[in-house]
Amino acid sequence: MRVTTKGQVTIPQHIREKLGILPATEIEFVEEKDRVYIVKKEDPENRNSKFREMRGIATIRMTTDEIMALTRKEQ
Repeated sequence: MRVTTKGQVTIPQHIREKLGILPATEIEFVEEKDRVYIVKKEDPENRNSKFREMRGIATIRMTTDEIMALTRKEQ
């Protein structure tokens, strides 16, 4: 893995998934001796945590058009 000229690195997908790191997730760098660890910051307001926990667990794959048809179905 290389660091860009702006000091950026890409966190591998399997690590992001394991830690639940999504876009806009706050992380911290923790230094211990000669090592640096990436730690996901806890959200003090616990915003959207239930939605984040459920992200990606749906078993039915539907298109947006199919979902819209279900929600707008006449009764």
